[in-house]
Amino acid sequence: MAKYIFISGGVLSGLGKGTATASIGRLLKNNGDKKIIVVKCDGYLNVDPGTMNPIEHGEVFVLNDGTEVDMDFGHYERFIGVEGEGDWNITSGKLFSRLIDKEREGKFLGKTIQIIPHAVDEVIEWWVDIENKHNPDYMLIEIGGTVGDNENFWFLEAARRLPKRIGRKNVAYVHLTYLPMLYNTGELKTKPAQRDIALLRSLGIHPDVLIARSHYNLPKRIRKKLSSMVDMKEDRIISGVDVKNIYEIPVMFYEQGMVNILSEILNDEINVNLEKWNNILENIKHPDNDITIAICGKYTDLHDSYASVIEALNNAGAHLKTNVNIKWIETTDIENNTISVEESLKNVDGIIVPGGFGSRGVEGKIKVIRYARENKIPFLGLCYGLQLAVIEYARNICNLKDANSTEINPNTPYPLIDILPEQKNVVNKGGTMRLGAYPANLVMGTLVHSLYNKDVVYERHRHRYEVNPEYHEILQKNGLMFSGMSPDKRLVEFIELPRNVHPYFVATQAHPELKSRFERPAPLFYGLVRACIKNETTSNKPTEIIRPNNKSIIVSSQTQ
Repeated sequence: MAKYIFISGGVLSGLGKGTATASIGRLLKNNGDKKIIVVKCDGYLNVDPGTMNPIEHGEVFVLNDGTEVDMDFGHYERFIGVEGEGDWNITSGKLFSRLIDKEREGKFLGKTIQIIPHAVDEVIEWWVDIENKHNPDYMLIEIGGTVGDNENFWFLEAARRLPKRIGRKNVAYVHLTYLPMLYNTGELKTKPAQRDIALLRSLGIHPDVLIARSHYNLPKRIRKKLSSMVDMKEDRIISGVDVKNIYEIPVMFYEQGMVNILSEILNDEINVNLEKWNNILENIKHPDNDITIAICGKYTDLHDSYASVIEALNNAGAHLKTNVNIKWIETTDIENNTISVEESLKNVDGIIVPGGFGSRGVEGKIKVIRYARENKIPFLGLCYGLQLAVIEYARNICNLKDANSTEINPNTPYPLIDILPEQKNVVNKGGTMRLGAYPANLVMGTLVHSLYNKDVVYERHRHRYEVNPEYHEILQKNGLMFSGMSPDKRLVEFIELPRNVHPYFVATQAHPELKSRFERPAPLFYGLVRACIKNETTSNKPTEIIRPNNKSIIVSSQTQ
């Protein structure tokens, strides 16, 4: 029987339940001999986050099977190395849809359907179905939202009831709470945590482990006070202090006895090996290089919109002993001529144009891509970034002056990017794009092939538009290399410029950032960071976000 570990949070949102869950999973993983399933329960009524604006909910993470899921799955996969499946993300929308379908099919035999017991029972059945399907050693279940929210009540009630079915010795409850610093007294305050734990207990859940989140280490006096007030052993209260790099969290938990605590609660021997993990952390702490990469998009007001891109850069930098700073460029400002592309990209070593949808900021991105190409600045285009790189090349090299995407201009005379035929009659937007892992055949001798060192690769996709096959020939004749194609040679998956023309100009229709791991960085990001190190043109560069109001702030990707 699997051991279940529930992770919940209180006081306020944004405490880091996702990274805490991922960190616990990494400790349980050992050398990969333990099978771990991570389930995320989200209270919102959307079936999935796929139709949400990234500013609303952060990035949409896509799994191999094509399911659009919560961004916390990125943490699970990067830390633990698991590859999630669609039914591991349970939203209230999915839950209620499933219940209503069963009711319509007559499976409740005419009973009145209610939150209790039916919705709660359905949650438990869902968890058990996942366990029976995969037979894991550990089931980690993160309860989204904050204790006290109406929208996650059924998940918490299911977590309370589960021990009656599988035995209390097979369940551990881990809870994140918050201790604010009251600056006029200069001490951490425990009252919010006390009331938080009281609320959780009123729901019938008595936490086994408490992670006390704070900007400061938990002093012994405060730990003792909190232990007394919430009636928990002191050694089961973990100080969840803010860290410079989220990959320090598993080590921090380990050093405070998290593994021994869980071993005791679950009556299970847990062996941990963090040698490789610690070696990579040492690279981060003692970098040999310092580079700046510009992320040029239109969702820059919320950095979580590009969470996987940030972490893919971190992962690559860690393996190359390089500190990767990020300069955020809002391409709408360039498009509106609020700031010039030259000023925006001043003192950067590399450029990323990430994925996105719609027309806002597009011309700004195209200006950025042209600047990167003409000035030989290492460039990586992701999804929309590939499409816009193709448009830029068609306009300025192939002399197709009004080339565009039909997404932006349906009447363009040169539809370099066009919607997939199978997408043209799609009405429903959720989960209907080209989603999930697809194969691409790589061309021997290309830079992309050398980075992957494989003939066939599978990367994850999330898009509706493709490079129009009618323009493949003219693009290639003018020097654009198609370094990866779909098996039927219809779809362009990777492009690049020859290395004697540009040090690193690569783009992909996929989202390789979604498969980056702390212990195994994504090849294209590794290649970009390596190219930036070799291509550094300036020194002592400030890393700043330039805004129209002339306010600037220093930002490092290692602190995101």
